[in-house]
Amino acid sequence: MSLKAVAAKIFAKFVVNRMNRWSHSPVKTQQKVFRELLSMASETAFGKDHDFSNITTTEAFAAKVPVRDYEALKPYVERVVAGEADILWPGKPLYFAKTSGTTSGAKYIPLTKASMPSHIKAARNAILSYIHETGNASFVDGKMIFLQGSPEMTEKNGIKLGRLSGIVAHYVPGYLQKNRLPSWETNCIDDWETKVDAIVQETKQENMTVISGIPSWVQMYFERLKTATGKNVGTLFPNFELFIYGGVNYEPYRVKFEKLIGRKVPSIELYPASEGFFAFQDSQHKKGMLLQLNSGIFYEFIEATTFFDENPIRLTIGDVKKNVNYVMIVSTNAGLWAYNVGDTVQFTSLQPYRVLVSGRIKHFISAFGEHVIGKEVEQAMQEAQQAYNFSISEFTVAPQTNTKEGELPYHEWLVEFEQEPSEVAAIIETIDASMQRQNSYYKDLIDGKVLQKLKITSLKKDSFQQYMKSQGKLGGQNKIPRLANDRKIADALQQLQPLNK
Repeated sequence: MSLKAVAAKIFAKFVVNRMNRWSHSPVKTQQKVFRELLSMASETAFGKDHDFSNITTTEAFAAKVPVRDYEALKPYVERVVAGEADILWPGKPLYFAKTSGTTSGAKYIPLTKASMPSHIKAARNAILSYIHETGNASFVDGKMIFLQGSPEMTEKNGIKLGRLSGIVAHYVPGYLQKNRLPSWETNCIDDWETKVDAIVQETKQENMTVISGIPSWVQMYFERLKTATGKNVGTLFPNFELFIYGGVNYEPYRVKFEKLIGRKVPSIELYPASEGFFAFQDSQHKKGMLLQLNSGIFYEFIEATTFFDENPIRLTIGDVKKNVNYVMIVSTNAGLWAYNVGDTVQFTSLQPYRVLVSGRIKHFISAFGEHVIGKEVEQAMQEAQQAYNFSISEFTVAPQTNTKEGELPYHEWLVEFEQEPSEVAAIIETIDASMQRQNSYYKDLIDGKVLQKLKITSLKKDSFQQYMKSQGKLGGQNKIPRLANDRKIADALQQLQPLNK
């Protein structure tokens, strides 16, 4: 074992012991974060407008600071973007993470001197937790690749502006720099397809041990590696030992990944966002990701079923329950206050607090009151894949109400199979049975003859990539919504199919 691997094990033990201290005192930890946030921001414009100096309880905070999405917070953000100081957080941000909003156009999420270290430490601690639990540290001696956006940045009124993954690229620790790929020049290529081809050329002869990125785009990298070399990924990279991912659930991709790799590879799930690095998988044996309660983020949770009520109850960490769908609300040391990230989460453990991302509060199907969420469709697909051993590149689900006369509406599953299976009818039955078992509203609609059972539409190869390219969202941090309450994506995908399809 190398000296570097030995040092990694020692450091991992130290870091995990520190993590255990705050994770074993969750309520106390969150109360401390809450007090520090209000104290630091009391003299900001936002803090004065919302009387931070006189808020001493979380109940008072909930009464004085309403839940906001980006559009509602935008008047304050625009002042920060214009160059004003002390608006949402003391001073000015170090960066703006620029994201594309569906209703707000470009979104500018502030990253501050206080918040930036948490993005780096959480990713590091995820790897160290894996080393501590498994004892495996040999991968630190190989090459690592992080498929991400360009690290090039622009400036807006003296504040640097870029994609989150590109900003984080500037903070890769020095001891990892010589192991890290791709090169800076390749990382700066904007066109995703050109970039992936360049990465293939740079990495195909390297000793790759860690590969990281959003599964859908790593899949594209793996496919092009195989095309370029004629070898599966596991043969090409015999020491490939760890896959790190975030952004979407890995399970729908797992079967195809293992075929492309040729074997199973351990994985670590991360939950990073421009608004904060919220959680990471701290155990290979426990379900869910450890919620980062000590990272300058104060969390509140609203049951998803009540979120659109006039005054929904806002819960803090000590009040949540397992297996309930919550909308996650955050207040952060980047200056976001009672901010609706848009994600829904479920707790898989309360000792310590672990979560899984169950979907997006705006991404659901409830055309008939069925309240179907992302976690449910992903689990149903996973069960079918396990039963019939097929793999897919991608899928999404949408309601279909424009049916033939006398035909009931249904949920249309648009699936890009790696190779279309012969048992499609049986797969439909398995998926539909899973959906009915998971979602009582859906079952009642099927039983009541309001909906008919779902249908699968098989899409040609690369349909989802073509769709994302047509939207200017190929690669990087972009991802396909797993489901939608309208047919915008579904209809666009249908238009990409051959006329005889």
